This record gives sequence, structure tokens and C-alpha cells, in this order.
Amino acid sequence: MKLLVEEANVFFTLMWGLQSFINQQCQILPGIKSAKEYADLPVTEKMKVRDKLWKSPNLIDAYVEKNPDSLSAQELDIVSKWKRFVSGGFQIFRHLKNHTIFIGEKSQVYGVLGLYDNLEDMFPDRPLPMMVKAVLLPFKEKIVYDGMLEAYNIFIGGGIRSGLNEAYMAAKQNNRIVTTLVPETVPQIQVRHQQKPGKDWNPVVEELVRACENLRGGSLVQNAAFALLRGSARVVQSAVQQTDDLEEIWRSKQQVQKALKRLQIVLDRAEQ
Repeated sequence: MKLLVEEANVFFTLMWGLQSFINQQCQILPGIKSAKEYADLPVTEKMKVRDKLWKSPNLIDAYVEKNPDSLSAQELDIVSKWKRFVSGGFQIFRHLKNHTIFIGEKSQVYGVLGLYDNLEDMFPDRPLPMMVKAVLLPFKEKIVYDGMLEAYNIFIGGGIRSGLNEAYMAAKQNNRIVTTLVPETVPQIQVRHQQKPGKDWNPVVEELVRACENLRGGSLVQNAAFALLRGSARVVQSAVQQTDDLEEIWRSKQQVQKALKRLQIVLDRAEQ
């Protein structure tokens, strides 16, 4: 997923204008007199100015105040909000239909859009997850990157992959995927959608619980297995009847763990 072409045009016009101003103020690349000249520079040269920008974000205020490019109020507002950037190391974890998943510090999960190109097309030969250094920015209630990504050639082991997957699944389950960095008055998470009423499973589950309660006796292995089945049925019953009472579901789950441990002990004792 990426911005519309006209949106990407606006983004880069504003970004190169801002960086050109900073370059002239700080004389990082002497001889560059206009935003057009600056835009034509190679990325390696722009990187010097870009790094100065995010190390001294107060320069954004100076640009907005002087408004050397005669921007509109809406355009100045876009640039001003870039002070709410998020920078650092991220794991590009997964490409989805609406955005690409970036996982940053403290397992914060972001939904990021590409600019002119889809992010999945930028590194076609690199397997995910992939570690990058990036600056994330707000842009029209979306999250984009600042136009430059530094990819690290680091192998991601199975343990890290598992941790990233858990961070993503937890954020997805709890609607904590950040898809906007502004405004501050709006929660910076996906809107929690009210779930549609599902099928009423109560009659089926109650019948299952009753049937499992009658499964008792037999050999030690059978008896332990029946106990595990009864406990599992009660977990399902709690999940169906107490959908918002996680403590009750958790207590039922602990009983299942005890039953499973008992079955394991019985199996370990059994002689082949």
C-alpha cells in the first residue's frame, strides 16, 4: 500500500523544501540555492541534511515561521506535525493490504504506507522480517517514512521471529496497531470495531460439557485423558458464556494445564 501519486508529490515537495531550507541555514552542502537543485541531489548527499533535520527538529519551527516557499496553511500544518516523528530501528515484519507492519522499540506496532512505491517492492529479494533504520512521519492522518530507509544485512533467527510474531498478534488482537501519529486528541490506535453478533454456541457447548462430565473411570491413562477433555470443555464454555470475563477464562485454562500435567505424569510412568 502506498500514497496516491498526487499525495506523494505533495510530500516530497514539502520535504525537499524543508531540507533545502535547513541546508541553506546550516550550510551543509554549500552552493545549493534552491529546493529544485536540492531535489536533484543523490540520496547520499541528502542524507547529511536529513540527519541534521531529525537531530534538530526545532528547525522545523524556523521553517514554518519564515515560510520561505510561501506554503498554504494546510501545507504548513503538515510540515509542523513532522515534529511528532518516530525514529530508530524497526523490523519490517509483514506486508498487508492496507499497510506494511513495522515493529519498533517496546514492541510498538505501526502500519506504514509507501510513498511512490509499495514498500514490498523496494526490497523484493530480502526475506522478512528485515531490520531497517527509519524515520516515521504523520502525513494526512497516515504514517509514512521520510523517504529514506537504511536496511541492515542481519540474519533474524527463529527466536526473534517468534517474538515479533507474538508482538504483532497481540497488537492485532487488542487493536493496538498504530496507524496515525496525529492528532493527539485521537487515540493513536486502530478504531476498535464492534464485533458482529456471532452464532449462539451455548446449546452445543452445554451439551458437550454434559457429555464430557459422563466420561469418567477406565484405566489411569483414560481417566487422566477424560479429565483433560472435561477441563477443555469448561474452557470453551467460559469463552462462550463469559466473553468479557478473562479472569474466569484464565482460571478454566489453569485447570486444563493441571489436567495436562497429570496426563503427562501418567504417561511418563507407564511402562512400554
